[in-house]
Amino acid sequence: MITTKYVNYRQVLNLSGIHLIWISIWCTLIAVLFHIFHWEWMIIPWVPVALIGTAEAFLVGFKNNQAYDRLWEARKIWGGIVNSSRSLASMVYAFNTENEEVGLFDLEDRRKKIIYRHIAWLYTFREQLLVPTEWEHIKAEKEHSHHINHKRNRLIKAGFPDYGRTPIFLNKYLSEEEVEQQSHYKNFATYLISQQAKDVNDLKNIKAISDFNQTQLQACLNEFYNFQGQAERIKKFPSPRQFASTAFVFNVLFIMLLPLGLVNEFAKLGDWGIWTSIPFCIIIGWIYIIMELVGDYSENPFAGLMFDVPMLSICRTIEIDLLQMTGETELPDLISSKNGVLV
Repeated sequence: MITTKYVNYRQVLNLSGIHLIWISIWCTLIAVLFHIFHWEWMIIPWVPVALIGTAEAFLVGFKNNQAYDRLWEARKIWGGIVNSSRSLASMVYAFNTENEEVGLFDLEDRRKKIIYRHIAWLYTFREQLLVPTEWEHIKAEKEHSHHINHKRNRLIKAGFPDYGRTPIFLNKYLSEEEVEQQSHYKNFATYLISQQAKDVNDLKNIKAISDFNQTQLQACLNEFYNFQGQAERIKKFPSPRQFASTAFVFNVLFIMLLPLGLVNEFAKLGDWGIWTSIPFCIIIGWIYIIMELVGDYSENPFAGLMFDVPMLSICRTIEIDLLQMTGETELPDLISSKNGVLV
């Protein structure tokens, strides 16, 4: 997530720098061919170019709206996880028993086990969502594009030492037996919630909580299943490629035609107008490229890039809240933004 009030030039160049280069080369080439070699046969009227640009603007706008909906839904899912996590911890510690056979130390250990396992679930779930899918930018098929996206990914992760430390968190908050079970489950996060349900049921069986309390806790655990399923739906079902790909192809087509129509209009101003068309052509093409890229990167909110939901920061916030509810005083630090990016 970008945290600066305005996107700075480094973030813009990081996103669209390579595109700005090829647009500049193409616009300059057309101007040179028109002015020096007098290739006037390749010039086309401005009206059809403007019509294509208008249609492309509507298509890109539709794509960006859909991408924003996916991004905002992902943020609402994690907002729900925050609220439900606090509810779970408060209920675990609020529900008491009058059964004298249940020792206070045993009850406290059971409570902490549930809280710790939930923190482990948070980091496990986050790590599962970060596994790249074939349509995300980090898995781009072209070798040069893959290198660029891999470099961008490394730059974002470099400032966050906790980014890839999920195994450390699992060893901290889970028992050795549970950590060993990770290799046996393809969806370890689902397994952890099922273990939570068993422990809640054990609390009811030893009469540490009432049947009604057990029902409330189980309902809260069911919410985490719902949140997990909703996030996995966004992660595993891409924005329909027929819309995304069409917008990209039309955008490239418009930018290729743009200097062919624009240079003739500026040539009416004289020879100097031909060269003046170059910066205007670059600016117009760059605007369309930026609109395309913003939607293209925002449609995958769990890709681990700077446009995503800051899951690491959210997990750390929940972790601190839950540890404080258990009475612990040694708390980890909040995740702060680095270079205007929060992950």
